[in-house]
Amino acid sequence: MTVTAIHKDPGALTMTLEAEFDASPERVWQLWADPRQLERWWGPPIYPATFTRHDLSVGSRVEYHMTGPEGDQPRGYWDILEVDPPHRLLVRDGFATDDGSPNDQMPVGEFTVTIRDAGHGRASMTMESRFPSREAMEQLIAMGQEEGLREAVGQIDAILAEDGVAAAAASVAAEA
Repeated sequence: MTVTAIHKDPGALTMTLEAEFDASPERVWQLWADPRQLERWWGPPIYPATFTRHDLSVGSRVEYHMTGPEGDQPRGYWDILEVDPPHRLLVRDGFATDDGSPNDQMPVGEFTVTIRDAGHGRASMTMESRFPSREAMEQLIAMGQEEGLREAVGQIDAILAEDGVAAAAASVAAEA
């Protein structure tokens, strides 16, 4: 299973997801760096994401929307604060209005992605979300952030499995 744990710490205002994958840290980083790959897993299966702006350079902004089963399209953005490929990404994470501007009615937090070599061809990924207040943490968790994140990251194994299938097919083709 991809997601190995989720820890909530209301005192520290954090929620931390831990996951492990059969892939190198560089391959896991590509799941963040390539917007088309990111679209395949960011958001739960019933709320797939579309990235309309994607630049992981410090000072840039990533913009996206998710499309729900009823056709609703909640929007979000990440302001890129730190980048150290393929190991670390720090973003300010917020909700956006229909015109893409920050939604001041919703909390703005941060999350840090840390990717490490776990040995034996595996990589670990930790996502630590930091909330601006206890109320914001409670609000976002009540909105489904924990379960949505678990479902989203849970889709990564299927993407990585395709790499193995493609490699096997290339090997067979090379032998023919």
